[in-house]
Amino acid sequence: MAGAGLDIVIMAAGKGTRMRSKWPKVLHRLGGKSLLQHVLDTVAPLGARRIVVVTGYEGEAVQAAVRSPNLVFVRQEPQLGTGHAVQQALPLLGSDGTTLILNGDVPLLRAATAHALVSACEASRLALLTAQFDDPRGYGRVVRAGAAGGTVPEGGLIKRIVEDKDASPVDLGIREVYTGSMAAPTAALRRWVGGLRNQNAQGEYYLTDVVASAVAEGVPVVSVQPESRTEVLGVNSAGQLAELERRLQREQAEALLDAGVRLADPARFEQRGELHCGQDVEIDIGCIFEGSVSLGDDVRIGAHCVIRNAVIEAGATIRPFTHIDGESLGARVGAHASVGPYARLRGGATLGADVHVGNFVEIKNARLGRAAKANHLAYLGDTEVGERVNFGAGSITANYDGANKHRTTIGADAHVGSNCVLVAPVTVGPGATIGAGSTLSRDAPPGQLTLARARQTTLAGWKRPTKG
Repeated sequence: MAGAGLDIVIMAAGKGTRMRSKWPKVLHRLGGKSLLQHVLDTVAPLGARRIVVVTGYEGEAVQAAVRSPNLVFVRQEPQLGTGHAVQQALPLLGSDGTTLILNGDVPLLRAATAHALVSACEASRLALLTAQFDDPRGYGRVVRAGAAGGTVPEGGLIKRIVEDKDASPVDLGIREVYTGSMAAPTAALRRWVGGLRNQNAQGEYYLTDVVASAVAEGVPVVSVQPESRTEVLGVNSAGQLAELERRLQREQAEALLDAGVRLADPARFEQRGELHCGQDVEIDIGCIFEGSVSLGDDVRIGAHCVIRNAVIEAGATIRPFTHIDGESLGARVGAHASVGPYARLRGGATLGADVHVGNFVEIKNARLGRAAKANHLAYLGDTEVGERVNFGAGSITANYDGANKHRTTIGADAHVGSNCVLVAPVTVGPGATIGAGSTLSRDAPPGQLTLARARQTTLAGWKRPTKG
């Protein structure tokens, strides 16, 4: 979008003392991914030639936790302000073009807004992202001047930015604030940042002082406004993080509603990754979607389900309190299948069309053919299940011998009775019946009844022990 002459600097050095956490602030999670990863994903479509992340506190952890094309890191130690942070990045920037500067703790900036900021710069102007706040405390104020040189609250030429702690009583009344993002001609930025001084209340090198430098050189200073105030809200405390989480979830819920998804209550919906929905999808209250989830047409999700890294095909029903976690292998539920309530599907679980999986059934790395059923209190691990198999209540596949996993194969139309144990590796032939209570350690032939249990015995005259 923005062209090959673009470099991006993301400031991510702070500890975030007010978070009261041992983790770097930018690695706290919002909507299922870190604050910094949100920013990196936002700028990915801009096509920057390089993205420089300025780290400081726990820099190695930050570097290990995020990924993006053309990403490089530089360390800021000690941390002497935002201007000092950009000074560390300068050796990695190109000699021409535009530099976009963002903050790693402002996660919900939209790509369109970042692009608008770069476009406003035009590699020749200083472009600032500003916003109007009813309560501007803590933010740098945008000071503008009228045609006659007098200070005006808005509408005039940008003259300077004054930080909150250095602001006069008149400056403190200004509601237009600098949000921490700017785009500047790279060559000019080098001059301006190189000339920064730390004569201020904090004893730091303020990046905002480059505005006065641009004005002094006659470089136009322009502003861009975000579409929503939410875009420019930063995170400095657990409370602010929680507030942004709610804003993000509401925005995602509204986008789904606009697309025709029926949410029983948008306030009780959580999307912490990518969620793709077909037509006429219904989602009940309290559901959480993580990783990458795809819901086909006419899918119904019952209340309080957790679904991660899974594909649910058209017409399937996921009943309340079901937990599907496809992990790295993914999970798939076939068309018109029914899962739950209180079922658990793990990585590699693949259910064919019209499969029924009922309450308290766990399935891991197993494939169930069309119309197979496991309706109650069962475990199927590392198993190939044929079409129309009935797997009885309380039955399990014993797939682990203490050192290695082994597979079980159950042929089409087989019937496994209640409370059976199939000790893998073992094969149950097509159409076979396994009598209830059997422990099977050898293959069962197709089309026949196989029993593997002790003969029932009654001991005459036996008496139950009593206390002495």
